[in-house]
Amino acid sequence: MPASTAKTTDSDDRPTAVVVALHPRTTLTVQRSSRRVSLTPRYGQGGREVEVRYLWSGAPDAPTVIVQGGISADRDVTGGEGRAGWWSELAGEGRAIDLSSCRVLSIDWLTPTELGADAAAVSSEDQADALAALVDALGIGRVAAFVGSSYGAMAGLAFAARHPHRLDRLVLLAGAHRSHPLSTAQRSIQRQIVRLGLAAGRTDEALALARQLAMTTYRGGEEFSRRFGGEAEYRDGRFRFPVEDYLESAGRRFVERFDVQRFLALSESIDLHDVAPEAVQAPATLIGFPSDRLVPLADLCELQRRLRGPATLEVVDSPYGHDAFLKETGKLAPLLRQAIPCCCGV
Repeated sequence: MPASTAKTTDSDDRPTAVVVALHPRTTLTVQRSSRRVSLTPRYGQGGREVEVRYLWSGAPDAPTVIVQGGISADRDVTGGEGRAGWWSELAGEGRAIDLSSCRVLSIDWLTPTELGADAAAVSSEDQADALAALVDALGIGRVAAFVGSSYGAMAGLAFAARHPHRLDRLVLLAGAHRSHPLSTAQRSIQRQIVRLGLAAGRTDEALALARQLAMTTYRGGEEFSRRFGGEAEYRDGRFRFPVEDYLESAGRRFVERFDVQRFLALSESIDLHDVAPEAVQAPATLIGFPSDRLVPLADLCELQRRLRGPATLEVVDSPYGHDAFLKETGKLAPLLRQAIPCCCGV
């Protein structure tokens, strides 16, 4: 299939800007909107215009930092409208990524539905090209850093490989240049569960079950041992184990907020991801977790060795496995400040 390409086009979109006074020397602007850009999908036929939903918040005229999370994360990195963002403990006023010193740009992930009827899948390259086109459309030109976690790290590598002139540096957490085959196997089973549920008319149950299985790969064995090591309880005609209530609750919450086709598309996109590290020349900080079973440290060591540009690997001990990039904010804050000093504030 042809490689993805992208360019910006004019849009009639009218972004909403909110000015928030912080103290006499600083104001923040919050732009929550969408922009139409031209894109040629990796697994589609020809170019088309796509709608990219974004949030751009922080100090006006400050350097822009792209921040992207996992497949279930949205553009609300920093929060707003009375809600906390999914990474607001690390990206916000006075945080490691300080909105009084930079602007954070994030998008909602694209899916094949948004790419057009002929798109067989969405790729990390498509996400990267959409972000690059948005950077052009907003007149940013060049971003100070791309901070990506999990699937966001994959999109960050694709961005660095395809658009090196738009990027100063990379910060990648729990994400590598390809999916580990065992992780692909686990996600493939999750997708098959969902497809069986769709065929049987039991979509919500199947999506909830797939999420439960996913939770066993996101977290570390040490955490499960500490939290769920109690005795089974005989209830509702069978024995129930302590971990089951936790998993079922996680499944229900996921069904309430996530579309089944979106899950299938983005899960598959992770496993299609493959970027040659040798194509990435931007300075990079890699952050990995020994308890992460989805992205083994060995993969990050390989990535570090093969990157064309200078790269450091920071290893953070945590019981939380792959989800450590969400849970270990205290340990990650100094690493982020060191990696992107232009956004640390004064």
